Amino acid sequence: MNSLAAAASTGEAVQFWILGTVAVTGALCTILMKRAVHSALSLAGTMIVLAVFYLANGAYFLGVVQVVVYTGAIMMLFLFVVMLVGVTAADSLKETLKGQRWLAAGLGIGFGILLIAGIGNASLKEFNGLGEANAGGNVQGLAALIFTKYVFAFEITGALLITAAVGAMVLTHRERTERPASQREQSQARVRAGKQVPPLPAPGVYARHNAVDIPGLLPDGSPSELTVNPTLRGRGQIRDVSGEALAELKALEQRSTEWLGRETEPKPPAAQSPTPAEPKEEASK
Repeated sequence: MNSLAAAASTGEAVQFWILGTVAVTGALCTILMKRAVHSALSLAGTMIVLAVFYLANGAYFLGVVQVVVYTGAIMMLFLFVVMLVGVTAADSLKETLKGQRWLAAGLGIGFGILLIAGIGNASLKEFNGLGEANAGGNVQGLAALIFTKYVFAFEITGALLITAAVGAMVLTHRERTERPASQREQSQARVRAGKQVPPLPAPGVYARHNAVDIPGLLPDGSPSELTVNPTLRGRGQIRDVSGEALAELKALEQRSTEWLGRETEPKPPAAQSPTPAEPKEEASK
């Protein structure tokens, strides 16, 4: 440890403590944040810091893979899915499986114990250095380790990933057992059920806004429930602008009344100017 600490320069030490603090802070925010989007962003920041650590230690292939695959593909895909589905803090409080929180806590504690035991048993008495590890090239050395010493662990990990991908496709795929209804049949079913036959009105009509979370307003200024998504209404994410619209409507009515009052006021008679005398017609020659 002393030789390793002595080998590290001042710049490397400063980089480690600064980026290490950022990585630990991002990891804690990933666990403690209430919103899933914020947790995903914190985890993405932690992965970027880990990529910088890989690059600083000469593991260029792992650093690029960390940025391109994990941060750029997997984490961004997870973030986009969370933003599309709209997971809120209220949804995370509902347990779909009974006892899953206690099971997750137990697995986390067990993983922490294994991680601490592995780090405690690690031996750093012999340190080969980056020059010897990357003598034949970083990518070549990594490939030699994966396909010789750790080939079975690599193949088992690949099999687990493929199994997980196939299982996700099987769970999300739904076999259709009946013929899908055509557009004509769907419209006829809506007419028989007495549902909304024409298209729903667009959000924000008569509200001077066109956002999906702002209901349209009826002529009397009250919001229309048909113009917003029921999911947004159930989550309480609807913005009410009926008060502003009523104030604007009253101001418009007041201006209209004042304008009509000015138009209907009797105008004073205009002063009649004396008519000039008609010139006498010249006698025809």
